[in-house]
Formats: sequence, structure tokens, C-alpha cells
Amino acid sequence: MITVTNVSVSVAGRRLVSDASFVVNPGDKAAIVGRNGAGKSSLVSVLVGDPAAHVTSTGEVQITGTVGHLPQMPVPGGLGVDPSAFSHVLSARGLDALDATMVESRQLMAAAPTDEHIARFSEAEERFRTLGGYEAESDLARMAEGLGLPQDLLMEDADSLSGGQRRRLDLMRVLFQSPSVMILDEPTNHLDVPAKRWLMDQLERFPGALLIVSHDLALLDRAITKVLRLGDGRIEEYKGSYSSYQEQRAQRLDQQQRLAVRQEREVVRLSTLADSMRHSTAKRARTAKSLDRRVERLRSTQTQAVKKERATRFALPEPARSGQTPLSVSDVAVSYGALQVLRHVSLSLGRGDRAVVVGRNGAGKSSLLRCIAGVQVPSRGTVSLGHNTHLGYFAQEHEQVDLERSALENVDDAVLVNEVDRRSLLGSFGLAGELAGQRAGSLSGGERAKLGLAMLAAGWANLLVLDEPTNNLDPPSIAAVGQMLGRWPGTVVVVSHDRTFVESLEPTHALLLPSERFDLWRDEYLDQVEIR
Repeated sequence: MITVTNVSVSVAGRRLVSDASFVVNPGDKAAIVGRNGAGKSSLVSVLVGDPAAHVTSTGEVQITGTVGHLPQMPVPGGLGVDPSAFSHVLSARGLDALDATMVESRQLMAAAPTDEHIARFSEAEERFRTLGGYEAESDLARMAEGLGLPQDLLMEDADSLSGGQRRRLDLMRVLFQSPSVMILDEPTNHLDVPAKRWLMDQLERFPGALLIVSHDLALLDRAITKVLRLGDGRIEEYKGSYSSYQEQRAQRLDQQQRLAVRQEREVVRLSTLADSMRHSTAKRARTAKSLDRRVERLRSTQTQAVKKERATRFALPEPARSGQTPLSVSDVAVSYGALQVLRHVSLSLGRGDRAVVVGRNGAGKSSLLRCIAGVQVPSRGTVSLGHNTHLGYFAQEHEQVDLERSALENVDDAVLVNEVDRRSLLGSFGLAGELAGQRAGSLSGGERAKLGLAMLAAGWANLLVLDEPTNNLDPPSIAAVGQMLGRWPGTVVVVSHDRTFVESLEPTHALLLPSERFDLWRDEYLDQVEIR
């Protein structure tokens, strides 16, 4: 059970949540929804007791029972006693440490079978059994199959996994924990349709209290029983599914709008009447003052007409004209030790082409983009940029963003030499006012993605290399990015699992991994885009 009472949250001194109060009971499946930067992830960090240094809060949070938390970003190195993925998952119940204790105790018994050593081993073994240690391997195999994670990857280091594989691993850890409360931040990032369906089934059957932050509308519609909308610093509660929330909110906004209109008409009527009496007889003047007081009371309690959210629009500058062939990749291979992820990748793009790299997580998509961007050296092969080609790179985990510098300082001033112009650019990507001066590390995942896009817009790039540019963005922003790139006349290489975004991009080519086949785009490839 989660009980939140008068909680306020500020990020870098900017108030995002004011006096929020709500309850999530056992059996409730509540979703926090809101636009990027509304404060959803910051609020979650306060609820789980792990806010960053730039996040401050007041109020009271009470959680009854054990808590399983899925953060938006993975913990480097994992949480196990060793760096393996298997140990990371076992640590959810403390089984990794118990297993290490059992191994050590067994060795001590073999060397000296004293009562103390035997008792220590017996105690650890009984605890291991009670916590389901002997069934753990089969449980994890079932979860790995449901989430589409190859079981052999559980023996690899957690940090060696791709972003999508690591997301599945962290989900496994939370589900394996079997907590009484689950708090999940964007759980469907990187998941394909089968894995999402499997996860939805697990969440629907979960008997405890569930609080989830997600932009995945299908997940919200199927699994959610309560919606907590965070906007303008306030929490509004709606019962029912996401679709029901949308209908209720539309009705509420319509009622507020009509009430605001009626109240404004009454204010105008009374003010006009008072003005007509003000310079007449003493009696009528007193009546005018009485009317003025009524107007003041109405003004103090007047319902404000709700402003419609502005449509999200992004734009990239007109690029300089590149050569006829801005990008050539020849026989590129990438290996990590004994693991070879790419063998013989070759492709050639003409000016204005849009290529989508399609393949499951771990197939080498991000490795290839890093090689094209020049931040990783391929094990074999070459990457060549054509005449007058300037490359801009958007990394999946936003590595191109300096987290210690402000958003404004991250925007290159080589093109936009005036701060006013750089602030205007950031504002067009939803990073206006105080956000522009805020440390990038304190921005939300969606805001950080928008900063990465703004950094591209501030450069000279006519070849964009984009690795999951829509991750962590809200639906209006995803649509805006797709429309922006669909209008842009430069050349694009992109990795994305978002079908709607890829459709709006209107690709010309596809690179299929792991088959490493470069082909003209076909609409049938859209079905493979969502496979992760």
C-alpha cells in the first residue's frame, strides 16, 4: 500500500509537484501520466526514497510491505555480488549473497566440520530454500522466455548487455522479487509486442499495489484501474482505464470551460451594473460598492478556463548540400572478445536517403551506429563520409549530453552565437525559461532526449545518426519528432522500434540484422520494427 500526503517535489529549485496526496491500495494498478518534464520520474524517486541530489521534497510517504522498483535508467554494474546478469536478478531476494555464503560454508565444513561451520551452512541453506533458491533457475527461465531474453545472456556481465536486453533483465529482477508493492518507470521501453503482452499478463495478475509511469497507451488501457494525472504541479485522480480517463478528463475540462464562461459573464454583468450606478445618487453609489464586493468575491473563487495544450512541433534547420553519397560502410565487423555481433555489414546511402536499421536487441544495431558516428572503432572494415558531409549523432543513452553542464551550455555556439538564439532553439524543443539553465543531469529522460535533438538542430549536420530518438518521449513529442524528420531534406540512419515514428519517417532503405542484408524499404518491414 502506498500513501502519499501533501508531497511537494522540486528539481534544481523548480517546483514540479505541489501538495500531492493519493493512495494506492493492494489490487490497485495506478498510472502516473503527464507530459515530459511534468515531474513523474522525480516524484517516483521520492516515493522509493532515492531522490537525486538536485531533487528536494516535503510531505509524507508511507509504503507498507516490500517494494520492487524499476528505475528508468539501469544501475551500472548491476546489484549482485558479482557483475553477472544472473547475480543481478538473484539479488532481488538476497539469493546471490546466500549462495556465496553457502559456498564459503561448504568449504569451511570440508576443511573443518565443526558444529559452528555445520550450523552456519544449515542456516544459510534453509534460508536459501525458503526464499525459493532451488526453484530460481526454472523461474528465471520462464521469465526470460516470456520477455524474449536469451537464457545464455544471464551468464554475461550485466553491463555487456544492450539497452533492450538490460531493460528485460531489470524487469525480471523486479518480477522475481515478488514484492507487495511495485513501482515501475517506463517498463515497456525496448520491449516488442510479444514481451509487452506477456508483461501485461503479469501485471494484471499482480495482487499487490502497482504504480507505473508509462507512455505506452495500450499497456495503460489494459492493465490500469486508476490514473493519476500530473500537470501544472497538481495531481488529479481518475478511476478506471486510460481510455476512461481520457473521456472523464474531456468532460471535466468541458464543465470547467462552461462554468468559467458563466462566471465571467456574471462578473461582466455585475461590473457593468455597478459602473452605471457609481456616479448617481448616494443610495445607488452604495449599491455599486456592494456590487463591487460581489465581483471581488466572484473573482477570488472564479474557475479559470483551461488552456488547451499547444501542439508539439520541432524543426531542424535546412542542411547544407552534401555530396551525392554522404555515407559508405564497407565490410564492417564488430567483436567484443569472443562475441561477434557484426560480421560483414556494407551499405551506401545517397543524399536524402532514410535508412532504418531493423533487428532484435543485441543484434548489433547500436554498435553499428557508434561505428558510423566515429565513437567506436570497428574490429574490421571502414566507414567513409562523402564530400561536404557533416554528421550529427544521437546516442541511445544520451552520451552526447554533458550532464554536468546546463542545457544552454550543451548547445553548440558555433552556429547560434547569441544566447538569445540558443534559448529560442531550446524553447522550441520544450526547454524554455529556467529549464535552459538547469544542469542536464537533473532533466528528466524525456527532457534529456529533447536536449539531444536541440543539440543536433544547433549544428551543421546533414547526416543524422539516431539511436532510439523517441525513447522516454511522450506521444505528442514522438509524433513531432517523426514529422520533423519526415520534412527534413538531409540523410538519416536510425534505429527505432516505434512503428508510428518509422512510418512518419517514410524510409527509403532498411538494413536487416542479424542477416546483414541492405535493401530498399518495404512496408512489410514495419512488422519487424516492433520486434526487439
